Amino acid sequence: MDEEKDIQEKSVEEIAREQEASKPSGYIYQKFFDCETSRRSDEDRWLEAYHNYRGKYYKDVKFRDHEKSRVFVKVTKTKVLAAYGQITDVLFSANKFPISVEETRIPEGVATFAHLNPLKEQLGDGLQQPSPNMEMDAMSETPAPTPDIAPLGFEGDGNTLEPGSTFQDMEEKFLSSLSEEYEGADLEEGPAPLPEMPQIKPAQIAARRMERLIHDEIEESHGGTELRNSIFESVLLGTGIIKGPFTFNKTLHNYDRDEDGKRVYNPQTVKVPRLEYVSLWDFYPDPSAKNIEECEFTIQRHKFNRNQLRNLLNRPFFNKKAILETLQDGPNYEDRSYESSLDIGDDDYDGNDSHSRFEVLEYWGIVDKTTLEASGMIIPDEFTEEDELQINAWVTNNRVLRMVVNPFKPYRLPYHAFPYERNPYSFFGIGVPENMADAQAIMNGHARMAIDNLALSGSLVFDIDESALVAGQSMDVYPGKIFRRQAGMPGQAVHGLKFPNTATENMMMFDKFRQLADESTGIPSYSHGQTGVQSMTRTASGMSMLLSAANLNVKTVIKNIDDYLLRPLGESFFQWNMQFYEGDLNIEGDLEIKATGTSSLMQKEVRSQRLTMFLQTVQNPAIAPFVKISEIIKELAYSLDLDPDEVINDPAAAEIYAKIIGLQNNAQQQGNQESPNPDGQPPMEGAQGLPPEASGTDSQGTGNGTIGTGNVSQPGEMEFTGTTDTPPGIN
Repeated sequence: MDEEKDIQEKSVEEIAREQEASKPSGYIYQKFFDCETSRRSDEDRWLEAYHNYRGKYYKDVKFRDHEKSRVFVKVTKTKVLAAYGQITDVLFSANKFPISVEETRIPEGVATFAHLNPLKEQLGDGLQQPSPNMEMDAMSETPAPTPDIAPLGFEGDGNTLEPGSTFQDMEEKFLSSLSEEYEGADLEEGPAPLPEMPQIKPAQIAARRMERLIHDEIEESHGGTELRNSIFESVLLGTGIIKGPFTFNKTLHNYDRDEDGKRVYNPQTVKVPRLEYVSLWDFYPDPSAKNIEECEFTIQRHKFNRNQLRNLLNRPFFNKKAILETLQDGPNYEDRSYESSLDIGDDDYDGNDSHSRFEVLEYWGIVDKTTLEASGMIIPDEFTEEDELQINAWVTNNRVLRMVVNPFKPYRLPYHAFPYERNPYSFFGIGVPENMADAQAIMNGHARMAIDNLALSGSLVFDIDESALVAGQSMDVYPGKIFRRQAGMPGQAVHGLKFPNTATENMMMFDKFRQLADESTGIPSYSHGQTGVQSMTRTASGMSMLLSAANLNVKTVIKNIDDYLLRPLGESFFQWNMQFYEGDLNIEGDLEIKATGTSSLMQKEVRSQRLTMFLQTVQNPAIAPFVKISEIIKELAYSLDLDPDEVINDPAAAEIYAKIIGLQNNAQQQGNQESPNPDGQPPMEGAQGLPPEASGTDSQGTGNGTIGTGNVSQPGEMEFTGTTDTPPGIN
């Protein structure tokens, strides 16, 4: 009876509203209206920031009637573009998406090292591996291990076989997904005990393969472009949104040959992950959440034309009947209040773009199971005990276009929201225009005052005594103007008044608040090309100190992008590949995702320099035997963004190439020693590559030639000019 009484007291509208809310579409629209209402104040902030960037006055700015100037100084636009340029330069300076995959320090399920023991077959499977102290063991009195010792070690040392397992099971365990590649290779876990034993790093191999796969998937989905778009919106509005990775069916255009050798088009469809930039204006998170991890649901608002809505027919799990009925009913898009201020939309044939658009809401989040059962959705058997389900639903008006259980395992919302400057008490962050909104308003005010003052002080204002002038004259003033006077003293009828010029004081205040804009945004003007010389910018060292200090603000922003976007995005790609990847790269392992922002890029540069210095140090013959040169070279190549597998030979191939290069050098040296000159004469250079010394005694200093000064002639010698007597025998 009480229930019937309550029902009678309710109005018809309330009952209809409750019935509508019980439907999935009504439930989602109710959530959407709640989100839309809660973010009204944020929309006002975003509109003001957008107007300051565009150089337009917002609706709350009012002008007096006597104010003539409406100038807007676009300092906000300069700051926004400077911040955007600095962030993208840091993130994409290495021409590589800033996500890396590394193995954990102590990998689980896969070994850090594994080595091949070529001496094992010679010593026998029952013998212990040779140790680095083999010679010392041989000299000691301790007896050698007997062949009947198990190759896995003693009982209780951690290498004991579990019941029902074999040695092959242990091998597959520490190799993880690489066991198929190294099938037949007698690998053992742990680092190689001798330098000449081949060694691999299974955990590192899996990590670097996963990194290459993720980078390839991001490049194919144009992830760099989507990330740049979201970064720009985070700088402008304070928050950027990236959607994905979500499964997308990609068509591979393959051409095979038939029996006659002709090419036949044979397309294939594969599953690939895809990223997408989502505008902040179309994203509605849970109003009670402070970050994406706290959101119970998120809603994305789509604005589709007919072709875009029709393309949903080709996507999986969409209700084709509901889509066709929506197309038949016609457009249902409703303009929001902010869209007219943003100049969104192109002119349509009828002059209004929204008349040909459809509004579709994409919902990700929790829904009661009773609501889903009422809509006719089939609940999988594995969720029969659940009271709430994570679903993905697409709705428009009262129709459900798609409703499926969240396919991602573990469950996650496929959105990543990152702030430019974090607001700890709100989901949405703070951007550059909001930080300098007051400085921009005051700069505009003083610029307008300076221009209005210059309009007065730049020309004369005339004071005219009409009683001293002939009536009916024109008061226009121009060069050569003649005023006809009828009384009074000469020069007393017309006076020119000059207003004082206060533009200098106004521009001083303008410059002061421009400096305050630098302080409030953390982006000094000299970092983006302000002209003029300041005190510390006169020297290169002073300028370097200022730029280093200016980078602190950018590093803070990059850290936010690392923590709230890049690392979660990399983890999402890792989980997607673990769940949906159909290739055979063997990428399973104990891996961790690292976001490579500005700090990691600097670490790579420092790491490559240190590796180069260490490589020079180990060339010392006393140190070289203790260092694995091949591993250092691999790490150096990786720090330089080179693939070690492509540019570095394995030890066996390196030994062969070393012998070939040595033989070539020896042959070249012998050829230089034995080969004559082209004219058939023997070579002039000696064994050391230097000209041979002149033979005999060179008393004249001319190399036994006939040209030169020679030795000085002494008195009495025939060559002495003072000798007058002719020597005997000479006529």
